[in-house]
Amino acid sequence: MNMIEIRLKKLLSAGDGPLPLDIRLEIGKGEFLAITGPSGSGKTTLLRLLAGLMAADEGFIRFDSEVWLDTRRGVNVRPQARNIGLVFQDYALFPNMTVRKNLEFALSGKQNKRIVDELIAIMELTELEGSFPATLSGGQQQRVALARALVRKPRLLLLDEPLSALDAGIRAKLQNYILRLHEAFQLTTVLVSHDYREIFKLASRVVALQQGRIDQPDLPTAVLFSTGQDGDVRLSGEVLSIEEDGAGFAVNVLIGNNVVRVPAMPRDIQHLQPGDSVTVSFQAYRPELVR
Repeated sequence: MNMIEIRLKKLLSAGDGPLPLDIRLEIGKGEFLAITGPSGSGKTTLLRLLAGLMAADEGFIRFDSEVWLDTRRGVNVRPQARNIGLVFQDYALFPNMTVRKNLEFALSGKQNKRIVDELIAIMELTELEGSFPATLSGGQQQRVALARALVRKPRLLLLDEPLSALDAGIRAKLQNYILRLHEAFQLTTVLVSHDYREIFKLASRVVALQQGRIDQPDLPTAVLFSTGQDGDVRLSGEVLSIEEDGAGFAVNVLIGNNVVRVPAMPRDIQHLQPGDSVTVSFQAYRPELVR
């Protein structure tokens, strides 16, 4: 399988002294990987190393058959040639340019402008394309920033807690946009986030950065709710995914910080899609969707 192979070493200065970053990581093509871990553990540094915005002390980065970095051979491909989309918490939009001009400015030399029209449509920015950033809300500005990161059709999208400054309702909507972009452009995406709700909703795999090394995090486990043999507890949640499961289906529902796998029949999932709100009834220890 095509993948990104990463072996990187970098000595960082942390609050309590030097922190040796020693990264060994493989990312599958088309994967949506989330990286979590405590503040100051090097998550943003890792994204900057991948993007070529920071120099590694030692190591290599290989994307399929391409070598982006190899310190032993003196190879270090410049950021523009790595074809990476990068979105930070700071929207970094040009204040003197409209939404459309911000996107068009990111076009490469002779690139067709149709990609700008496509992104404006996907991100539902049509009514805002003539507006300037100062007139937009935080969520609208982040939509523009996400669209701009994809103008050159990058092979790798790096997201550094891009939604952390937004309220919960706007975050949920933008998470749906990110999923839509990931699938529509067949991206390989790496997200840095502390929010397990966000991680469960977006990522196909999650790793943690602990003391400079990649580790498997302790994730919240699936919940079991019941009030007794005949009890009936109903809880609201958000559909993360729908999968075939034998003769029926399984719906993964995010309830709080936990994921519940709910068996379902074809009639239960008609018109149901990821991002929808549902109610789950827990009867006799068996969860069921309530429509």
